[in-house]
Amino acid sequence: MGESSALQSILYDRGSLRLLDQRKLPLEEVYIDVKDSTDGWNAIRDMVVRGAPAIAIAAALSLAVEVFDQDFTGTPAEAASFVSKKLEYLVSSRPTAVNLSDAATKLQSLVSRTAETAKDAKSIFLAFIQAAETMLVDDVADNKAIGSHGAEFLQRQLGSSKNISVLTHCNTGSLATAGYGTALGVIRALHSGGILEKAFCTETRPFNQGSRLTAFELVHDKIPATLIADSAAAALMNNGQVQAVIVGADRIAANGDTANKIGTYNLSISAKHHGVQFYVAAPVTSIDLSLPSGKEIVIEERSPKELLNCEGGLGKQVAASGISVWNPAFDVTPANLITAIITEKGVITKSDPDGAFDIKAFIEAAK
Repeated sequence: MGESSALQSILYDRGSLRLLDQRKLPLEEVYIDVKDSTDGWNAIRDMVVRGAPAIAIAAALSLAVEVFDQDFTGTPAEAASFVSKKLEYLVSSRPTAVNLSDAATKLQSLVSRTAETAKDAKSIFLAFIQAAETMLVDDVADNKAIGSHGAEFLQRQLGSSKNISVLTHCNTGSLATAGYGTALGVIRALHSGGILEKAFCTETRPFNQGSRLTAFELVHDKIPATLIADSAAAALMNNGQVQAVIVGADRIAANGDTANKIGTYNLSISAKHHGVQFYVAAPVTSIDLSLPSGKEIVIEERSPKELLNCEGGLGKQVAASGISVWNPAFDVTPANLITAIITEKGVITKSDPDGAFDIKAFIEAAK
């Protein structure tokens, strides 16, 4: 779990957590120490760490560090309650990504069950730490499975082409996960299989996750890639330069409606118009079967400064003083615009290309 030569946003050893400050990329590689859940909450809210899978893992590990060697004199039930309340607090950092709330619910259930038979509070904390560490390890394996399933499916869909070019949006790679990535994991798998001609990435304004982070990862891995302005995507498709769009997801409803970084919906409409296949790549933890459609997904709104100032709100003012701002962090792409959803358990397809997905049936069949 410690440092390696691979690009990592999360560096963890039991009792120690360091997060790559992604606000400073690509010009600086700076890691910050996270000592407790408050540090974790701030790191998530301030986008030191971002990407739905990475957010959930960073949150869990920040609490794991807090309870490691904790001087706690309460009962096992009180320790479980302590962990549960801390998890509720961490979930409030960013509400749209389902991975965080899903992980919190599972971890709360774990500590509650453990408290029924545990002899002391330390047993509760140890069970929690071990579960959080398992999340870190499992995420990389899941991402590599997503990459493999996606690359194989795209090859079949595109006629075993040896020259596949794809467009991606935001950042869905090692910086958004524990490693390898979801949508970018598919791109990595295509590249390693020798069938990727080029990856195109959008800037992804206003926080520039594409130009700062995805471009950084693609260059780091020596994958042939080109950066485009968000507004150039339709022209790129019209020129026939891409065969597929692959994006990640922060929350997927039961019918396949998908919340992802703002601008994803634009890309899906352009892809539909130009006959370009549009894929979502995400772990099953990004699926929220409690929501029948995307209409129920809560969309986070970010600070106006991200639009008023350059560098995603961190630089000098560039917009006129007094102008109102609407800055949703995400939009919802309807299921009818999505070709398929790539998960670690396989690819979710639909019988009607213009219809919705039966994700519940897929999940049950995959168990």
